[in-house]
Amino acid sequence: MTISRTAFAISLAALAAVASIDVPGAALADGISAGVVKIGVLTDMSGQFSHESGEGSVTAVRMAIEDFGGKVLGKPIELVVADHQNKPDIASGIARKWFDVENVDMIANLINSSIALSVTQLAKEKDRIAIINGSGASRLTGDACTPNSVHYAYDTYSLAKGTGTAMMKSGGTSWYFLTADYAFGHALEADTSAVIKSLGGEVLGSSRYPVETSDQSSFLLQAQASKAKVVGLAGSGTVFVNAVKAAQEFGIQKSGQTLAGLLVWITDIKSLGLDAAQGLVLTNAFYWDRDDETRAFSKRFFERMKRPPHMGDAGDYSSTMHYLKAIEAAGTDDAKAVMAKMRELPINDFFAKNGRIREDGRMVHDMYVYEVKKPSESKGEWDYYKLRAVIPGEEAFRPLKDSSCPLVKKG
Repeated sequence: MTISRTAFAISLAALAAVASIDVPGAALADGISAGVVKIGVLTDMSGQFSHESGEGSVTAVRMAIEDFGGKVLGKPIELVVADHQNKPDIASGIARKWFDVENVDMIANLINSSIALSVTQLAKEKDRIAIINGSGASRLTGDACTPNSVHYAYDTYSLAKGTGTAMMKSGGTSWYFLTADYAFGHALEADTSAVIKSLGGEVLGSSRYPVETSDQSSFLLQAQASKAKVVGLAGSGTVFVNAVKAAQEFGIQKSGQTLAGLLVWITDIKSLGLDAAQGLVLTNAFYWDRDDETRAFSKRFFERMKRPPHMGDAGDYSSTMHYLKAIEAAGTDDAKAVMAKMRELPINDFFAKNGRIREDGRMVHDMYVYEVKKPSESKGEWDYYKLRAVIPGEEAFRPLKDSSCPLVKKG
């Protein structure tokens, strides 16, 4: 039987509603506030970012809960799920209800930077925890940082640092941006522009497209007319995929310009096919075929999702495990105590080695620059990337000395 995405989203919402019913009870001696630890996955289940989050993020968090044993400090761990529909007002309403009524301790994923920026502030207000894996805006650990949030898998600074530097080294010294007109796209363009200029390159211009646009023709023509060596795609989701396909139709690469995907998910490459995607340079936090540990996790994930995990999925699993370990170490689910333990405990798993959470909420770990293989180089389905460079964590993310986060002590 085939279940539509819409029906799946509705069924998940129904399950979430059932799972959100709390048994009345006072605080317990072990420090678990309502006799249960509740994790909410607030994500895009049905829109243009659903292949980057959605069912995959829910599966990853559920796997972490199961692998942890389903309980922490002897109390059950519950999972609730909601589709924010890429609307900040809907996301804030769900998060507020989860915190105020349903006693949700931590909200995970938070794809869409506008939503992440909103919900992290709400987590601070309600003294709960938010862990971001889907969204990339570097403001989340900059001027919008909070003591209650963690930015885990990647951010626009690290993407810009990796791909921008790689393209500049290969001669891509002039750029034109096609930028998604919302928080993430703006941050990605700004961070990449800073990298380009710091290395002596120039930005010839940019076009900002509505995040839900279906036709990028006019924007691509402007990019083509700029004669920039690199056309930087500062967006993601189905619009990114459509932009790459349209660029081929317009002959942008044939005219000598290079496409730079500034946020590329492995599911995007699947949608494009290697014929269209070959040669794209991208920066990523995770690749399923990186080593034995990533392959082992990915095999388990694949059994459930029929695709390998990407960095959002892997980050959702890793960060949920780290959160639960912090509760266990703290002996409570109190947000301040748990956040302190999350910063104290190192992260060593298939996702990151010697990862650590800084005072600004940034989880620091190595990042990787990949190039998409030619069809002749691929050994099979999902064999898409070849490694170009490893960026050590201390270089991949914005230095604390340059941070605008008010939690960072300067001097």
